[in-house]
Amino acid sequence: MVQAFNIPPKIRAATCTNYGEDVDDVLSVQDNAVATPRIGDQPPAGFKNAMLIRVLAVALAPGDVRVMSGKTREFQGPPSFPYTPGGDVCGVVAAVPKEEEKKNGKKNCRFRVGDRIAARFVNKPMGMLGEYALVSTDVCDIVPDGISAEGAAALASSGTCAVKIAGRIQEGDRVLIFGAGGGVGSHLCQLVRLRGASYVAGVGRDPRRLMDKPLGCDLAIDYTQTDPFAAMKEWMDDPFDVIVDLSSGVWPALVAQKSVRGYKSIVKPASKGGRYLTTTPDKPSFKMRSAWDIVLFLIPPLWRALSSRCGMSRFSLPTYSYVLALPETPDVVTETLRLASEDKLVPCIDAQGPFPFTTDGVRDAFRLQASRHAKGKVIISVAKK
Repeated sequence: MVQAFNIPPKIRAATCTNYGEDVDDVLSVQDNAVATPRIGDQPPAGFKNAMLIRVLAVALAPGDVRVMSGKTREFQGPPSFPYTPGGDVCGVVAAVPKEEEKKNGKKNCRFRVGDRIAARFVNKPMGMLGEYALVSTDVCDIVPDGISAEGAAALASSGTCAVKIAGRIQEGDRVLIFGAGGGVGSHLCQLVRLRGASYVAGVGRDPRRLMDKPLGCDLAIDYTQTDPFAAMKEWMDDPFDVIVDLSSGVWPALVAQKSVRGYKSIVKPASKGGRYLTTTPDKPSFKMRSAWDIVLFLIPPLWRALSSRCGMSRFSLPTYSYVLALPETPDVVTETLRLASEDKLVPCIDAQGPFPFTTDGVRDAFRLQASRHAKGKVIISVAKK
């Protein structure tokens, strides 16, 4: 049965009135806060091929906090204030473009009103934390039965990133994941095992959670109590094939340890197949306000990628790869949802949530995301199906 929607002219939404890091100053949720987005409107994130959904749940990510702070305003800032944050979402299709409904006498859109879909953000994370939102049909897919709206939002966000990273793992690899308990890490721990990793170790603040199902690490350590570079003799005796850095700062630590007399690395060098995969710069909080900032952002990973493959560093350090970009196609979303529907990937949501769609709830969710200590994804529940 096709679901009918009585779409209101204005909606309840979260809005940011200015840039800032104190959510109490800039972020609130109000009824009739903004006009309901319509197909044909220009989405604040600037994507194409938009359709309208009624929002069920939104997953926060580091980019949501970064955009609100204004540190990347020239490249990820909103067109104007106030703006509605949130980029990764699960919702129900409320309207599709008329030109998509029929083409040459046939339906051309792969979605129908009433479909429950999950979508990740495109260009910049904004526009989703309202009762209705525009999403890009290029980066979404239908959510299979059995997956909750909150779980689908988590999967569209960090699950897709984890799927792309896991694609670089080879059967038999020994894998060490820094930031294993976060949004991407909680899903990656599951996926590297699925890819055939022979041994998975995690670094985080809650080792017991990392070793329990569904994450299932063979060993986990609390980095606040144990130095993963120096205290784990067994890792030096049998070094890892792959280090995945989701927490920032691991590469400089590897380079510094290389100069310690008698030190044995915990990861194989590039010459022996060692790989280093990261999604973050050396510091988790960075500024990108100009073209020069972009240059400074790009130089370190480019140099590391080149020197670890062609220079003498390949005999002492693993190959460096910055893995972040997701394709602007639905493939990775489709694959992620398929794995979850087959019970091969469990959505991981921080136990403090899902947060309610109130001013206090949304502010608490953003505080948890900004702390960088979430255990899984930070989810805001906007509506029930």
